[in-house]
Amino acid sequence: MTAEYQVHGDVAVITLDNPPVNGLGHATRQGVADGLARANADAAVRAIVITGAGGAFSGGADIKEFGTDKALQEPNLQSVILAVENSAKPVVAAIHSVCMGGGLELALGCHYRIAAPGCSVALPEVKLGLLPGAGGTQRLPRVLGVEAALNMIVSGETVKSELIGSIPGQKLFDKLVASPEALAAEALAFAKSVADVRPLPLVRNLPCKHPEGDAYFQFARNMVKGMAKNFPAPEKCVDAVEAATKRKFADGIAYERELFINLMWTPESRALRHLFMAERAASKISDVPSSTPKRDIQKVGVIGAGTMGGGIAMNFLNAGIPVTILETKQEALDRGIATIKKNYESQVKKGKLKEDKYQQRMGLLATTLDYADLKDADLIIEAVFEELGVKETVFKQLDAVAKPGAILASNTSTLDVDKIAGFTKRPQDVVGMHFFSPANVMKLLEVVRGQATAKDVLATVMALAKKIKKTAVVSGVCDGFIGNRMIEQYSRQAGFLIEEGATPQQVDKAVEKFGFAMGPFRMGDLAGNDIGWAIRKRRYQEKPDMKYSKTADLLCEMGRYGQKTGAGWYDYQAGKRDAIPSEVVNRMIEDHRKSLGITPRKISDEEIVQRLVFSLVNEGAHILEDGIAGKSGDIDMVYLTGYGFPIHRGGPMHYANEVGLFNVVQAMKRFAQNPLDDAKFWEPAPLLARLAAEGKAFS
Repeated sequence: MTAEYQVHGDVAVITLDNPPVNGLGHATRQGVADGLARANADAAVRAIVITGAGGAFSGGADIKEFGTDKALQEPNLQSVILAVENSAKPVVAAIHSVCMGGGLELALGCHYRIAAPGCSVALPEVKLGLLPGAGGTQRLPRVLGVEAALNMIVSGETVKSELIGSIPGQKLFDKLVASPEALAAEALAFAKSVADVRPLPLVRNLPCKHPEGDAYFQFARNMVKGMAKNFPAPEKCVDAVEAATKRKFADGIAYERELFINLMWTPESRALRHLFMAERAASKISDVPSSTPKRDIQKVGVIGAGTMGGGIAMNFLNAGIPVTILETKQEALDRGIATIKKNYESQVKKGKLKEDKYQQRMGLLATTLDYADLKDADLIIEAVFEELGVKETVFKQLDAVAKPGAILASNTSTLDVDKIAGFTKRPQDVVGMHFFSPANVMKLLEVVRGQATAKDVLATVMALAKKIKKTAVVSGVCDGFIGNRMIEQYSRQAGFLIEEGATPQQVDKAVEKFGFAMGPFRMGDLAGNDIGWAIRKRRYQEKPDMKYSKTADLLCEMGRYGQKTGAGWYDYQAGKRDAIPSEVVNRMIEDHRKSLGITPRKISDEEIVQRLVFSLVNEGAHILEDGIAGKSGDIDMVYLTGYGFPIHRGGPMHYANEVGLFNVVQAMKRFAQNPLDDAKFWEPAPLLARLAAEGKAFS
């Protein structure tokens, strides 16, 4: 059973027991309903307590039932809450640790609520593109007040029970106990004390008004529109809470349910639910069970004190793990440490970091010019120049000094991790850890699994990623791994588009309107156009048949590397990052078109978006077929957390599912007819072609 029933004297206790967070799956809901019926039928029982086993009261819906018939099967959560409200005997919710979503809605249906300190309380449904669908928008304003409740519902953020308990006039908790350990005994005593109190109090009967309702709710709508313009759920939350203040409770509940069901069918909610599941699935590797032993990481070494090395070091310092940074020259080391200090001092100045925490983190940082000082490190990450010969020198030195069992990681963004592992006598200990710049900010970590990488190394790095608050995605070994292999095709299409008639600013604006954080040309200027130039030079030797627009090479030959040189695809003013359209660049593009005999044509924003996004999709399908990525959701996580793909679109592979793979393939066939494009690239990847033909989607 996922809900246990016990009787303590004259109090029945129903304990939710569905690890890890007592999700309210069908069996759990049935257990609660059965327990309520049993307690009401037992003349010896005078009161009922509902609580949760382990580390939660309840985290809400059972994610294992997302998208299945069981999620809708009776008794649904609304039915269970109604049974609680209609209980002839008082029902007390004994809340601890975690009380979220449906768990909080269940507690709001109880006649009384008693809570332990330190409990995280939330209605986080908005983060899945939804609103609370079992009465949360109608009951929470009645116990917390309209404004406090709406803030919780619209943000989806957690609030600690003791903070809620300190709100004047709050009626969410009837009692706060002194400690979590005291909750069970206090709940039994409280239940006994109210066993004979009648009538039984119901949250639904409490008044719900706002003194300046119309003005307040209009203000709230304006706020959420500005903050969440691509998501309909926050505004619908405002509508639902407003209904709580203006409608009868039953009508408000019906309206909430109508809004909930409508939101369930929005592409934005589907995208957010996909993200929720994909993020959890990314940490699971099919042949590396969760029980795999992990190596103990107590000390970390970082090779290179540049922008990337310093950012990598900060991740570990933030997590309380000592770091030693190695450089070849003292000046480079000093510059790197100064940058780390500057980053932390900026956080302190903005109030995001306390001074003592800053000092504590800097106290964990050591520096050296000698590889021998890394002999005790459990993990060593190199962040040196992206050239195989440089990597070879570093890894041979690491192999000589690192202790047995130390994990040796490369931050390479494109190079062959198997070749790098071959520079050592311990290839099983070598792994790719590709951080994204700025490494102390960006969430994505591509974990590159070499042919020889040991399973315990993978398990350790994945667990460590969680500790340093990264979203880790496993990639196989290929040129560019997942993210950069795909972005190359995206960048090629951007080049073809401007050769054919678009301007850099039109391309950027089109994809930014679609939802990308930054268009391809602004992104190139930020990253440094010389990086792509170096890759293309390598491609010209390795893949002479691969077609590129020459405009990017011409740009670099002009010395326009981007923001760092004050000029790239755009012009930049000193000290500013504003991208100013460049007449020099536009003339260069026009002259290049003339040299090729191209008459520019008008290109629609729709074509721009489709060519850029579907290029990602097709290459992603190749990556899945090659086994470089294990799941389409892994590719989406890479693009959502590392490349600025719009979250409300759910990632390139999910977006392709939404469009329909048949429609994607038809568009690709049209693009293949364009003589100025790369017809060979637009041949659908075999996996994409097969799924489209079968009417299926990426799973």
